[in-house]
Order: sequence, then structure tokens, then C-alpha cells
Amino acid sequence: MGFDLSTTTSFVTVHLFTWYGVGIVAVLIYATIAKVKKEIFIKKHGCKEAYVFPDGGPFGLILAYVLQKYKSNGQILDFALELYEKYGRRLTFTAYLFGVRVVVSGEPENMKAILATQFNDFSLGTRHPQFKPLLGDGIFTLDNQGWKESRQMLRPQFAREQISHVKMLEPHVQVLAEHIRKHKGQTFDLQELFFRLTVDASTEFLFGESVHSLYDESIGRQCDPDVADFAEAFNNAQIALGVRTYLQAAYFLYNPPSFWKNSKIVHKFAKTFVNKALSLTPEELDQRGEKHGYTFLYELVRHTRDPKVLQDQLLNIMVAGRDTTAGLLSFTFFELARHQDVWNKLKEEIYHHFGSGEDSDVGNITFETLKQCTYLKWVLNEVLRMYPSVPVNFRVANKDTTLPVGGGPDGTSPVYIGKGTAVAYSPYMTQRLETFYGKDSFEFKPERWENAPKLGWAYLPFNGGPRICLGQQFALTEASYVIVRLAQMFPNLASKYDGPEPCRKLIHLTMCLMDGAQVQMS
Repeated sequence: MGFDLSTTTSFVTVHLFTWYGVGIVAVLIYATIAKVKKEIFIKKHGCKEAYVFPDGGPFGLILAYVLQKYKSNGQILDFALELYEKYGRRLTFTAYLFGVRVVVSGEPENMKAILATQFNDFSLGTRHPQFKPLLGDGIFTLDNQGWKESRQMLRPQFAREQISHVKMLEPHVQVLAEHIRKHKGQTFDLQELFFRLTVDASTEFLFGESVHSLYDESIGRQCDPDVADFAEAFNNAQIALGVRTYLQAAYFLYNPPSFWKNSKIVHKFAKTFVNKALSLTPEELDQRGEKHGYTFLYELVRHTRDPKVLQDQLLNIMVAGRDTTAGLLSFTFFELARHQDVWNKLKEEIYHHFGSGEDSDVGNITFETLKQCTYLKWVLNEVLRMYPSVPVNFRVANKDTTLPVGGGPDGTSPVYIGKGTAVAYSPYMTQRLETFYGKDSFEFKPERWENAPKLGWAYLPFNGGPRICLGQQFALTEASYVIVRLAQMFPNLASKYDGPEPCRKLIHLTMCLMDGAQVQMS
């Protein structure tokens, strides 16, 4: 009796088809149940679909191409405002990118829901794996319990007595001034110097020692080669993070060897300072504090001895502390140079409080006295309105939920947000709308803050809700100090910008000027 291959093959084939059939039926049942659940949820909450962007092309590929084109040109934010006007001034709409549904909203009520009242319905999505190679497990990469523990540990480090020590900025401002003087009133890019200034100030505040990236041969100072390598690696790694963020769930498609190499250089540099801090006893930490004053790392060591936790949190804070302040300062001087009336009025206030030139009272520039400069506060408010550091942000729904408004023809109905749906919100868009800021919303006008109405969630320069920026007062204090000192030392400021209007913006993790801040100062 022989082996009947045909019978066996038939038996296997039948069973395979049976299992395939069972699988297909199971998928259909699951899809039907999910659809029914979705319909019940939508009906229960009175949801209606938001306006669907009509020109995205198959799977949203055309829209993705167009967005990338405008992003590369530095015009994506202003292109979005053009679309707002073109498609009926809708603040909330649905778009499809690579076939995936994305809901975009500039509605303050929706931003409030995402960031505060429905905070637990949303997460950071894929931010953790996007950022982990450089930033590890820190306050900006973690969700849930990890984020709560990070914030609890870091919040005391941004108490008033810690952020009020502005005198540490003065040596760095003096080096910045050397660079400005070397140009002898000719045109130069002030933004490039601000990024070096803020990395110097941030490393001193965080590590206890500055990297002195402003040191170079053009002003007769020598920069440590290792420091130069760190600064360059940190810059390049952040640019890579920006690309990975833009790709969202497809972040893994951008994973060049240079990104890992740069991250390794940054980690090695930070680890040196962490190990140095961990080598000190509690008594030595006290002695160091009495001698050198407050240092972020040396205070954090009192809360944890875990070197990885220390390193990750330091790098997380550094990303925010450096770029946001540099961008804020760059946009501030970009606008001041183009608005001489504002510049003159600001100088008048500064000179009244702190003197000018040789009569400058540097010792009187403190956290408290800076807060008394009302017009300076208006200027910074206006810059942050027109140029928020993070112009667009994302969250991902971790459950089926809703946005309060934006659905239906009139945009007043709730919008269904299914689990896993990405929701983008744009402070840049909201903060330039006539609806909230009047007919002159596109004009740089600090005076609007004199009698500004309560704007609530229509003004989000530092995010909002439980994840509101811990370092906002630190950034404002640092920026205020630098503005005051530069106004005292360089009363003449002129714009040499000859680029397109509105200016082109470079967006990585934060926003800055794509063409730099081209000015003359003397």
C-alpha cells in the first residue's frame, strides 16, 4: 500500500482554505463590531465630521508633497493660513496623509480639551521612540507615570530663587558683545550668535560649566575642540529629531548613522559632567553650592543617583532651554530692527530703569526689576504671539474620544477622534487670526497688550495644561536680560533683511528664522 500524495495534498488544501475562511470571517466580524461601536459612540456624543480637506489626492499623497515643498521653503505655516482663508475660515478640518486620518485644529476650545480638560485621552504618540536615541527617558519624551515622576523631580529646579540668578549671564553677554563689535556696524546674522549664546548659558546653568561655544579665533579666544564637537553634534542630532518628528509614525524611515554618531558624542559629553557630580559627597555638594551658587545638575543629584536619569533629564531640559530662548531673541531683534518706533520706546524704558552706556546699572538688573519693565513684557508677548517657539504640536488619542467643536457645516458639533488618531494643533495659526486679535493681527504691535482682553487658550506661547512649560519664566528672564544689555551697549539697530514677506521660518523641534536675523548694530 503506497503513500497517496494527492489525497494528502487535498486534505491540507481543504484545511488551509478552512482556516483562511475562518480568519476572513473573524476579521469581518471584528470590523463590523468596531464599526457598530464607532457609530454608537458618535451618536451618543452627537459627533459630526469636520470639514474634509478636498485637494489631498489619492491617500493624501499630493497634500504630503505640497506640505513638504512649503516646509522646505520655510512657508508651511503661512501656507496653512492661506488654506484657512481659501476654505471658508474653518478652524478645524480633517486631512488624510498617506491614507491616515489626521485632525487639525486651531480652535482654542479644542486645544484646551487636548491639553487640559481631556488630558488623559491623549498621549505623545511615537515621540518616545522618535527622540530616545538622543534624549532617552526624560520629561519631554515620556507619558503617564514616567512623565509625572520627571515633572515632580524637575519642578523644584525652576523655583523662583533658581531662575532669578541673572548675573551668570553677564560674562556670556560680554563675549556676545565682542562678536557684535567686530562687525563694526556692518551687516551680520545675530541669530547664529544667539544660538551660541544660549547653549553657553544653558550648559552653565545645567552642568555648572559653560561650553563657551562663542569662543573663537575671530575675537581672539580659543574654543576647546571637544566642546566644538559637542555643539556641532548637538545641533545635527536635533535637526535629525525634527525630521523624525515630521514623519510621525514613519520616523524609523529616517535613521542615518550620523544621527547615532552625533547622539553618542552628546551622551559622552553629558556623562562626563554627570560622573563628576556623582563623585561628590553631600558635604562637598553643599560646599560647592556655597562657593559657586545654584547648578541644576548638582541639585538634581540630591534627588537621584541614577546616572542615566540624570543624563536624560539634563539633555531634555537643554533642548528646550537653548532653542526656545535663541528663537525668541532672534525674532525679537528681527522685529525691533524693522520697527524703530518700538525699538526707541523700548530703549527709553530700559534706560529709565537701568541706565545706558557707561552709566548702565548692571547690578540693578534682576529678576524682580526686569518684571517691572512693562513695555519689555509687551514686546516679548507680541513676539511670542507672532512667533511661538513651537508653532505646531501633536497629540495622539489613546482611546475613542472627541473634540468639543469643529464638526458639522457650522463647526459647532463635537468631532469624533478614534483611538490612534493624530490631532495637530497650531498656536501659530490661532495667534494670527483676526477673530482673536483684531484686524491688525498680522502686524507687530506690542501696544495691543496694554488693554488686551482675556485670551485664554487663544494664546499658548508655552503650551498649557499639566504639560505647560516648566522653564517659561527662566526663558523670559534670560531673554529680557539679554535685550536690556544689548540695548544699553548697542543703541543703534537697523534691519538688513531683504527676503520674502512674511519671513521664512525654519522648523525643527522649535522655530527660528530660515534666513537668519540680518542686522546692523553699533
